[in-house]
Amino acid sequence: MTRADYFVLAGAVLLLPYLYASYWQRGGAGEEVRIVGADGKEILASLREDREVHVEGPLGTSVIEIHDGKARFVSSPCHGQLCVHAGWLHFGGEFTACLPNHISLAVIGPELRYDTINF
Repeated sequence: MTRADYFVLAGAVLLLPYLYASYWQRGGAGEEVRIVGADGKEILASLREDREVHVEGPLGTSVIEIHDGKARFVSSPCHGQLCVHAGWLHFGGEFTACLPNHISLAVIGPELRYDTINF
């Protein structure tokens, strides 16, 4: 390795903590939730008002709960229940979906949280 290689390597190592702190922090609290159903119809709901949303998909009805500024899948007719196990979402940019039932849930806010899905 040459001296230039060491400088490039040192620069990369010093840059990584800055990039991590800048891009992989939690986003701000979400303000709305966007629910997209199997038919492509979007439902925008405020995270400030508590409610339960029933969305029809090809497998049946998925139930989404909005409570205390958070949203989650309560139940869904899919086999794996990964959407239910995702739990509460409340930071801007967080996302989960029930792929077998073709329903997605995304939290929208002024600051987005970046991860491997939306980065």
